[in-house]
Amino acid sequence: MSAPGVRGAQRRALVVRGGWEGHQPVEATDLFVPFLRAHGFQVRLEDSPTVYADPAVMAATDLVVQCVTMSTIEREELAGLTAAVEAGTGLAGWHGGIADSYRASSDYLHLVGGQFACHPGRAPEERTGGMDDNDVPHRVEITAEGAAHPVTAGLADFELVTEQYWVLSDDYVDVLATTTQAVRPWDPWHRPVTSPAVWTRRWGRGRVFVCTPGHRVEVLQHPSVRTIVERGLLWASR
Repeated sequence: MSAPGVRGAQRRALVVRGGWEGHQPVEATDLFVPFLRAHGFQVRLEDSPTVYADPAVMAATDLVVQCVTMSTIEREELAGLTAAVEAGTGLAGWHGGIADSYRASSDYLHLVGGQFACHPGRAPEERTGGMDDNDVPHRVEITAEGAAHPVTAGLADFELVTEQYWVLSDDYVDVLATTTQAVRPWDPWHRPVTSPAVWTRRWGRGRVFVCTPGHRVEVLQHPSVRTIVERGLLWASR
């Protein structure tokens, strides 16, 4: 399992990280910085979306890697990010760093195409009050479209024990992999619910890539997850 080959001309990647520390925004993005540099990117690191409001920086950026869970974004910052994507800058990320960012902004949700809703956890009697209460065994299944897409081609379905994202999304996303939330005796829903686990989206001349697995570094180090993220970063870039 490998990412597409190195491109000769240097490109520019902007890594924006911050928000809730439980998702290890620094450690998680640091995992992929060497990969980006090895594939010809000059990497700039920022700890807030303030940089999105700088039109010169955004015009020169080929790829935005965002890892900012929750938090807020100002109108000028979101306008700068959206304009850059429409002009051809790629936007990529994983888990809450992209699918649970800026909850108060419907325009951001419109750009990304999917929003974290919940991650149903273990049986109530098994919960201890820690983050691992939400770690459940589940399967990520590659779709027929995903089997032919450069991000997920050649990958088999795989199992994870981590947060399983229930996502609200629209039908403009191209779903490369899904995960299905079962109905358990304590759940209030009455039939299984399938959510996109990996998707792409075209926005103007830009590309958006989202992978919902990636709660912490150890999940991102799973061979299939890491391959999907690495390929997704390259696919999304201008």
